[in-house]
Amino acid sequence: MPKGFDRRKYAGAAFVVVSLILVSACLSEAQAQRFRQYYESTPNGPIDSEFFFVRLQYSCSTRSRCRSAWLTDWPDAEMHLLPGITRLTRVATGADGRIVNLGSDELMDYPWLYAVEVGQWYLDDLEAARLREYLDRGGFLMVDDFWGAYEWSIFTESMSKVFPDRPIVELGEDHPLLHVLYDLDQRTQIPGRGGQRGETPHWRGIFDDDDRLMVAINFNMDMGDAWEHADDPWYPEPMTALAYRFAVNSLIYSMTH
Repeated sequence: MPKGFDRRKYAGAAFVVVSLILVSACLSEAQAQRFRQYYESTPNGPIDSEFFFVRLQYSCSTRSRCRSAWLTDWPDAEMHLLPGITRLTRVATGADGRIVNLGSDELMDYPWLYAVEVGQWYLDDLEAARLREYLDRGGFLMVDDFWGAYEWSIFTESMSKVFPDRPIVELGEDHPLLHVLYDLDQRTQIPGRGGQRGETPHWRGIFDDDDRLMVAINFNMDMGDAWEHADDPWYPEPMTALAYRFAVNSLIYSMTH
């Protein structure tokens, strides 16, 4: 043992690390249980508004540490964003968010779909075909909160099943998504709760044959956290405001293109 090595100090540090891991796992399971209780008692209601925040439920890649990752930021992101949309636009929004999976008959009822932490998702061939049908029929998908080359590879592994022949491209400065209501010239990383990270943010997309943006890809950023923590004084207000404007632009684009 090296001279001066304090066994108690390192044992204490190891205990803290293990405790944090266990707490994180318990919180994830608690969130999943909360969702199950909510969803079983509150199924999706009738289509009685112009816009709903619709969250995609997906399976996890075996290459990821996924544990109900699709539930990340739920339900606070929806609860904060929807009143903001009502204030900023004349679009009538549903009072709460909706949850759908790719096998649901309800999928085609909604023009706007949100998938979070897609660096951990997995789509089988039937799910990929279903998502392709949804997008080809005019649907719009926003994906968010995934970081780095490894998570990008997991995302594209499933996305390539959806559109094996369509490239993912960077959105140009003049793309309508960035100007349909708000002029979004600020290409600043919208951070998660941990603050700015070293990765370069990218706004990317997949287009159909008519140059309609079908999939908006928020890579190396976390708009969901900006919505979730909109009422937290420690989260930077300019980033929440920017994330709200991106959300508003995306929903208006999805409803008009």
